[in-house]
Amino acid sequence: MISYNLPLRKPIKIVALILLCIGFALPGKAQTGTQGIIPQPVKIKSDNTTYVFPREFKIGLGPGINANNVTFFRDYIRLVRDIHENTPFVNHKMAASNLWLQLNPKRVSQSEGYTLEVKPHRITITGHDEAGVFYGLQSLIQLLDISKDKITVKGYSITDYPRFAYRGMHLDVSRHFFDPQTIKKWIDLLALYKINTFHWHLTDDQGWRIEIKKYPLLQSVSAYRDETIIGHKKDSPHRFDGKRYGGYYTQDEVKDIVKYATQRHITVIPEIEMPGHALAALAAYPQLGCTGGPYKAATYWGIFDDVYCAGNDETFTFLQKVMDEVLPLFPSKYIHIGGDECPKTKWKACPKCQKRIKDEHLKDEKELQSYFIGRMEKYLNSKGRQIIGWDEILEGGLTPGATVMSWTGEEGGIAAAKQHHEAIMTPEKYVYLDYYQSLYAAEPLAGGGYTPLSKVYNYEPITSELSGEEAQYIKGVQANTWSEYMASPAQAERQLFPRMLALAEVAWSSKENKNYDDFLKRLRYHQPLLNLNINAAEVFDEITDSVTETADHLVALNLHTTLPGAKIFYTTDGTELGVNAKEYNGPITVASTGAIKAAVFMKDKQVGRVYEKSFTIHQAIGKTVTLKNQPQGGYNPGNTFGLVNGVFGSKLYNDGQWYGFSGDDLEAVVDLGSAQSVSKLGINILKYHWQKMWEPTLLTFEVSADGTNYTEVYRQTDFPDNSVNAVRANIKTQQARYIRVKATNKGIIPPGEYIPGAKAWLMVDEIIVQ
Repeated sequence: MISYNLPLRKPIKIVALILLCIGFALPGKAQTGTQGIIPQPVKIKSDNTTYVFPREFKIGLGPGINANNVTFFRDYIRLVRDIHENTPFVNHKMAASNLWLQLNPKRVSQSEGYTLEVKPHRITITGHDEAGVFYGLQSLIQLLDISKDKITVKGYSITDYPRFAYRGMHLDVSRHFFDPQTIKKWIDLLALYKINTFHWHLTDDQGWRIEIKKYPLLQSVSAYRDETIIGHKKDSPHRFDGKRYGGYYTQDEVKDIVKYATQRHITVIPEIEMPGHALAALAAYPQLGCTGGPYKAATYWGIFDDVYCAGNDETFTFLQKVMDEVLPLFPSKYIHIGGDECPKTKWKACPKCQKRIKDEHLKDEKELQSYFIGRMEKYLNSKGRQIIGWDEILEGGLTPGATVMSWTGEEGGIAAAKQHHEAIMTPEKYVYLDYYQSLYAAEPLAGGGYTPLSKVYNYEPITSELSGEEAQYIKGVQANTWSEYMASPAQAERQLFPRMLALAEVAWSSKENKNYDDFLKRLRYHQPLLNLNINAAEVFDEITDSVTETADHLVALNLHTTLPGAKIFYTTDGTELGVNAKEYNGPITVASTGAIKAAVFMKDKQVGRVYEKSFTIHQAIGKTVTLKNQPQGGYNPGNTFGLVNGVFGSKLYNDGQWYGFSGDDLEAVVDLGSAQSVSKLGINILKYHWQKMWEPTLLTFEVSADGTNYTEVYRQTDFPDNSVNAVRANIKTQQARYIRVKATNKGIIPPGEYIPGAKAWLMVDEIIVQ
């Protein structure tokens, strides 16, 4: 938490501190880019007029307006300028007001919608409802121009309303705990950017974070773990810090946070995980597990076989009693019950679970999970609530009334919508904010994937697979932040911002009004927000690239920066940028092995970090590659050039270089075009069992002169590295035109591993011929 020592006449609320920190055009704060609103409104028109805030500034409230709606705005104005307001804000007539707030659902027909009119004599905000008025005020805050001696705002006429009713931000506090003041700070930022749902992930294997008075061991035992893993979960062997870690929110703290959010028109949805991710709870109450324990809260990140026993009625009694204390704290319509990543290993060996399957006439353990979710859903329905679950709740059949949160991909949301169930899109590869933001080597430790700002911004929640009728069941979109690699608020903020603002525009703005370049211009005006935790240049002034094939089948590197007026300078021999650096004016043809370094410069001064891309040029570059089986899912770059482009896939499995085969084998044939002398063959294999990515059981290289008769020249069965395995095979020098690579997929993931019974991914990149 960043602290401030401000010489204020009276205490102010945390929101004012946040707004000061954000620094919208505050004195001394240099602004760049285009002043504008995030998320982009439906319609916005400006003129040449200006409204100047008088010292005696009066806010008038029309009938039905709650004075709490103006607190956010009032505190900001009072903080940044010595402007007085008449209080309380009641019974003001419009003619006597400088800012008039009113409700008119006939004029503004859309829920949460508003109009904002800035005229030289008055500012008027008209809302469909209280939320609409509140959001109009947030837009006004973003448009204010604060100079040394006055506050002004240009003349505007704005009509605005959200595209999606559900606009969510998720935060995991089980892996790392964030104090109530930090949570409130982030809630203020959610409100400022019109995100209306805070999904609070409160329980998991590594810690139980909410007070349940009936079960005191959840506080004394489940809220703490013995130690925490150091580094990444893929590292082997695991290392630990030896320090006890934990914490929890009291029910009074929860009530206070929920009230705080509600005042800002944010619904807080709690998540109590079941039937998996239960180790922390089982550590306190081992009788709820299939084996009786002993159990301990997990000290590293992953999925664990020990889950709630579905055959034990005491499990349901426990969870129902927990919900009896959770529900009064959260007035939300929805309660999230998790339902994801539940291994069935213990259930298969548990007599109680097997008896439950028999007694309930269930087919298998997948239907047992559906039974578990359905039983808890019925209980919550009896209390007037509905459930949300991750897309695994589709296993064994979707229970009536359940809403699906689609995270493993878009397939779960599509399936739910086709069954006329509500769904919220939150696919891992687009909106997971705990993933890396850039491919720079110096990027801080993060989750396994790669989700740059542009990828979040360009996500479209309504897929072409849904008809118009089905699309109505997609209620919204949410970004998820898992805290494994966020041990402090500063680390979390670096991951959250500015990608959260991109999510806000995806959720609120219409498809037609979205434009990434324009978003970046507006984002630069909001740049002080990023100074909470990082240098803004590390996020959207850095170099992005693409590797393409030239007309003569060579490799070209394309560099790009979005910083207006900036230039890129580069070197091609791996040396540091200096007098030998060249200005980038177009694609760089890469003809030899080596590294290209580059950086963004503004007025002869370097901005941000140095970019670097390595290339390995070999005989197969740009050659024709034929695949027997096509890559799938998010691991299909769309052509085969990525297998022979000289760029190696990184440790980030969704960096666009890796080709993935789910359950299928790899069989690739490279045609060199003519017989050539070959003495070395290679390929890269990605091994991450924690992501269902398995090494092949057998890898072979074969060579041929005619494309029909092949001779095996190399085989390998051992791939020891829990990372990128670089296979480099030295073979007897011989003439060959065709190179065939075969890799046998692991097939079905075995028991005891992450997601047993699922298809294994075989991940490959760059077929090297030398």
